[in-house]
Amino acid sequence: MDFAPRIVDWQRRHGRHDLPWQNTQDPYRIWLSEIMLQQTQVATVIPYYDRFLERFPDVAALAAASQEDVMPYWAGLGYYARARNLHRCAQEIARDWNGRFPPAAEAIATLPGIGRSTAAAIAAFAYGERSPILDGNVKRVFTRHFGIAGDPAKREVEQRLWALADAQVEAAPDLDMAAYTQGLMDLGATLCTRGKPACGKCPVADSCVARREGRQAELPTPKARKAIPERETCMLVLRHQGAFLLQQRPEPGIWGGLWSLPEFDTAQDPDSASRALGLEPEERYELAAFAHTFTHYRLHIRPWLVPVRAAALRESSQPERWVPAGELASVALPAPVKKLLQGLVEAGMQGGLFRD
Repeated sequence: MDFAPRIVDWQRRHGRHDLPWQNTQDPYRIWLSEIMLQQTQVATVIPYYDRFLERFPDVAALAAASQEDVMPYWAGLGYYARARNLHRCAQEIARDWNGRFPPAAEAIATLPGIGRSTAAAIAAFAYGERSPILDGNVKRVFTRHFGIAGDPAKREVEQRLWALADAQVEAAPDLDMAAYTQGLMDLGATLCTRGKPACGKCPVADSCVARREGRQAELPTPKARKAIPERETCMLVLRHQGAFLLQQRPEPGIWGGLWSLPEFDTAQDPDSASRALGLEPEERYELAAFAHTFTHYRLHIRPWLVPVRAAALRESSQPERWVPAGELASVALPAPVKKLLQGLVEAGMQGGLFRD
């Protein structure tokens, strides 16, 4: 039995069948799950997926919403460009495709935020199209099974992997593409994992180069490690009459479109930073510093709690708003900022920290 049919047979008997986005051919639901699952674990995605669909049940609902409406349903999931592209994609489908997803992977890949592999997955699940996928999990399966060394992110290695992916589909003319695509995803997520792959349960173990040669730990070839740059910023937790001051982050950029705390340079003091916003500080409290790691750098954050007397803000190029503590949960906040503010609100209610 060839590679692809064995994957299909294994998926039908041992693969995952009860995830919220399975057992549907609705390209909208499939697309949403594929975007959310990029760089994010299944267990993390499920509650976000359910909440998102409850608010935006179809492409039309998402296209009709504003980005301001969409971002709170993504806040905390990370990689926020995905949400912005998701919204733009829905608007483009509504405008250029009569509200229906394009019927082929090649056309789907022209939409914002959708690459070749994601487009192929949508087309396979929704339309049964014979287009292979090559996401991170599948690259790991292919590099191990076929013994492909080299960084999978490099062009020449990726091209070899795409050629292998195409060849497996071409070699199986009667292939159930939905089951094969899901099977590759399941194999990479549950058996052919980064650490301690369960080779004894793998349906293609007998033809796997990495298993035969004992190279599971070597493949895929790891990227050369680089030192993560370190950055530092200070944040103002400005409070007035039970509300916190938030600023909307510009696009593009880190946390673009989300509401965050005003920042100031570490060489500046929090009193002058507050006055620069047109606010007069009453007191100031230095809070515990913490770090947040992004893909390309680590940000060290020093927050200051500053109750202020006046709320007459000076004019700013960034949208600003006072948000009552009880409404923070409905605002699109970056995960570390949300955690900081929630902790302050809880501490304030329990210990009388705030005296408005």
